Amino acid sequence: MVIHMRNFLYCTGVFLLLWMNTPLQAALDIEIFGGGANRMPIAVAPFNGEKGLPQDISAIVSADLERSGIFKLVDPLGLTSQEPVSYVDWLGRGASALVIGSTSMLPDGRVDIQFRLLDVAKQVQLTGFSGTVTIEQLRAFAHRIADIVYEALTNEPGVFSTRIAFVRKQGSRYALQVSDYDGFNARSLIEYTEPIISPAWSPDGSKIAYTSFEKKKPVVYVQALATRERKVVANFKGSNSAPAWSPDGGKLAVVLTLHGGSQIYLINADGSGLQRISQSPGIDTEPSFSPDGKWLIFTSDRGGSPQIYRMPVSGGAAERLTFEGDYNVSPRYSSDGKRFVYIHRNSGRFSVAVQDLSTRQMQLLTDSSFDESPSFSPNSRMVLYTTEVSGRGILSIVSSDGQTRSRFSQEAGDVREAVWGPLLKQR
Repeated sequence: MVIHMRNFLYCTGVFLLLWMNTPLQAALDIEIFGGGANRMPIAVAPFNGEKGLPQDISAIVSADLERSGIFKLVDPLGLTSQEPVSYVDWLGRGASALVIGSTSMLPDGRVDIQFRLLDVAKQVQLTGFSGTVTIEQLRAFAHRIADIVYEALTNEPGVFSTRIAFVRKQGSRYALQVSDYDGFNARSLIEYTEPIISPAWSPDGSKIAYTSFEKKKPVVYVQALATRERKVVANFKGSNSAPAWSPDGGKLAVVLTLHGGSQIYLINADGSGLQRISQSPGIDTEPSFSPDGKWLIFTSDRGGSPQIYRMPVSGGAAERLTFEGDYNVSPRYSSDGKRFVYIHRNSGRFSVAVQDLSTRQMQLLTDSSFDESPSFSPNSRMVLYTTEVSGRGILSIVSSDGQTRSRFSQEAGDVREAVWGPLLKQR
């Protein structure tokens, strides 16, 4: 059994976690499947010299672009980054854009990498980039190349250099981990024998708020990534959970049982200035700020079943947003504030869904049995979530149209509570 509304159940006093005893550290096996029409055909040729490296730069770039749901990857079928470029051959393969590159080892052990993005039909260079990195920085540089290619072809920022946070369980230990967006290079911020839930990135990506049970009750902490310094920001009487950052980083919405039932409150980022927002006879939980900071969407059972509502941050009447089905939870806004993603129960299956706020139309993005904790990428083109496979939670990504899905299968470990971080400051 999987708990799809963990925060909601914590607020009612129900505490049920059936996580398997598996190692924290694990290798990743990435599977990409699905795809739709009207994708931009792009080829990423094997980089000259990359076969001698521990990482294939071209393979990482290809996976990034394909996972976005925007591009259709054209198989090079033996063609390489050899120059001069045979544009006729690439046109024959159906490629509209082409990425070529080269790598070379330097005497000091670093790697020089160069790449070019070409318009195949016009036979011109669109952009290019070069740099020198250590072996440990190869994946990060490949993600940076994918970001540059993505932005050059879509005029939108790429998100392949961003990070995600999630909770991994091994035996009796829970670890809050941060990794690359694709699950690689995971490192633990904290590890405890008590549960950790509800990680939430600060808007600048420098801190993570989360709920820990290390004090034998749910308490909200904020932890700095650079220094590992952390502080308690919500440890009021009763339960303290489900933190969500305001867009300016100055406040947190939290769920407290301070005055009885679970309700939504605002506090300053340092834990001061407590202010109650929701007034409901039911359970109000899982708040998420709109990008303009004016609204909160949240989960509530005030109508008899868990549904998603919206209310002004200043307080006031709440408006119900979901009406399809009797179970809709875990809402998160898109970066433009026009949509929200959530978990919808459909024929006994818990799937990722997205709803347009203007039309109120719902679209199912997945057809899994047990999906949890969805969140948009910073450009809203992809959705991160966890799904259960063979009784174990794994990281997954689906494009925002539902056409392309990826699973990042760890050899061991049970992953839950995933959340996508913001764009890097350099952007």
